Amino acid sequence: MSDNGKIIKGIAGFYYVHCTGKGLFECKAKGLFRNIGIKPLVGDNVEFDITDSEEKKGNITFLLPRKNSIIRPACANIDRAVVIMSLSRPKINYTLLDKILIFFEYHEIPVVMCFNKTDESSKEEMDCVKKRFEKSGTEIIFTSAAGDGNAAKELKKVLKGKTSILTGPSGVGKSSLLNCILPEAVSETGDISRIGRGRHTTRHSEIFKIDDDTFVMDTPGYTSLELPEIDAVDLKYYYPEFTSFEGRCRFDMCTHIHEPGCAVKQAVEDGEINRWRYESYKGFFEILSDKQKR
Repeated sequence: MSDNGKIIKGIAGFYYVHCTGKGLFECKAKGLFRNIGIKPLVGDNVEFDITDSEEKKGNITFLLPRKNSIIRPACANIDRAVVIMSLSRPKINYTLLDKILIFFEYHEIPVVMCFNKTDESSKEEMDCVKKRFEKSGTEIIFTSAAGDGNAAKELKKVLKGKTSILTGPSGVGKSSLLNCILPEAVSETGDISRIGRGRHTTRHSEIFKIDDDTFVMDTPGYTSLELPEIDAVDLKYYYPEFTSFEGRCRFDMCTHIHEPGCAVKQAVEDGEINRWRYESYKGFFEILSDKQKR
């Protein structure tokens, strides 16, 4: 007997498939996936055969077409990425954050930047962060999991009606926020329920159901990230704040680095583009250029 479902977790060769109305099934992937070099991912929609309805076991037989997929963290069919950073401890790693923004821009996945722990920061700190990224093309929200967790309501709003990936470095309060936004009641299957990780580190990607049309992928935190395999001359396209200045430089193929008459560099001087974001661009441009010379 064949059914459709969604992989919500994968551990040690087993895939846990949520089937609406029937519950959670522990499945193995058929050997044909290994033969063609395809690995099922959390978020994949699949067809599976139920081999034991009592023990809820089965075999995945077919992967339905993916909307998108990424390898780190390994998951598929993402509507948006919510990147969480802490305003206090640990302090924001801006280099890592800019790399993450480029990474998701590369994969054409919209990003919401979520700056957490507002209860431990000042309005001035929040204003500084907002100014840095306000023209980056990403939505910015501020949250806190402390106290009654009211600030987490902003996060609920951006998650509504989407399958979102929740990611960021370890220790930023990702799991605490997830605890705030998950409903108190156990879901219809009894298998996807409220979690209580507290300070524990997430070790694998896993999907949680917020409500009927809202799902969240909790993923392991980033400690480092390599830039995508893009040409240095194409890096400018991954900085949305540069877009309105394209075509206004003296040279058609301006890299916005050394050329005279550069509209982007002038915009930095005029305060229309954040200087720290521009310095980030220059640093990454140099890294990619050096890599291409090797």
